[in-house]
Amino acid sequence: MTQTVFIDGAAGTTGLEIAERLAGRSEFSLVTLDEARRKDAAARREALNDADFVILCLPDAAAIEAVSMIANTRTKVIDASTAHRVAAGWTYGFPELNARQHAAVAAAARVSNPGCYPTGFLALIAPLVAAKIVAKDARLSVNAVSGYSGGGKELIARFETETDIGFRSYGLSLGHKHVPEMQQGAGLSHPPLFTPAVVPVYRGMLVEVPLAFDAPAADAAYEALAAHYAGSQLVSVRRAGDESELLLRKGDTATDAMELMLYASVDGTQLRLVARLDNLGKGASGACVQNLNIMAGLPETAGLRL
Repeated sequence: MTQTVFIDGAAGTTGLEIAERLAGRSEFSLVTLDEARRKDAAARREALNDADFVILCLPDAAAIEAVSMIANTRTKVIDASTAHRVAAGWTYGFPELNARQHAAVAAAARVSNPGCYPTGFLALIAPLVAAKIVAKDARLSVNAVSGYSGGGKELIARFETETDIGFRSYGLSLGHKHVPEMQQGAGLSHPPLFTPAVVPVYRGMLVEVPLAFDAPAADAAYEALAAHYAGSQLVSVRRAGDESELLLRKGDTATDAMELMLYASVDGTQLRLVARLDNLGKGASGACVQNLNIMAGLPETAGLRL
């Protein structure tokens, strides 16, 4: 049976990429509003209530407003904004987070899509906290660099206009909105120290967590990550090869997969854990479609780019 999907905010980068992944799929029919009707509250309210699934690609305040406009218990919602990621009553849409999360997403009526940076951080750290390799009260730092498409239309326009930007560090007030979901999702007592940056590539992301131990921990960390993702079709784990660098290239193609890498000192006491993902794929639109598939009872990788 074909199920209807309304993407509220379909003209934005995330919404457009979701629509691309759903194009041609017989399981779903997109509810669309033209330019004039997108700005009409009555038309939006009708679409929000008529659809089987609503995907919100909106600023936080607008996402909260959209949810308040849904007056039935049938419509299921996936919110790609930050508004509900640590909110009560919402299921965190990272199916690989733990052994229970896939089933939780499948049963949920309200799912909050993870942020792109938290996806990489939690993929690396949540399994190690669960395995007690990293203590819950550890004070962690996470360094990350992303393509500029993750910043929305204004940042995209800035990078394409100011072509001399080579590196943009931000979040300098240490109050980035992604930190609460990092802390909560990993089960940490303390918020991680998060240092995000943007570089002049359109898509792609490297998220790195450095760790230091009193005794060798490389083997245990790798085994925990490998076991955690053993059945995943989207997340792979590998030890360091003989590479001397990790790159984001301007020509990198879209992907909804994520690669986790472990680099270790010779004695195994110092680790660099790195997640490589597409900020628009597993970090945004691909994750929305994965959650939609799960909620609709379909194969979770249908329509995704592997």
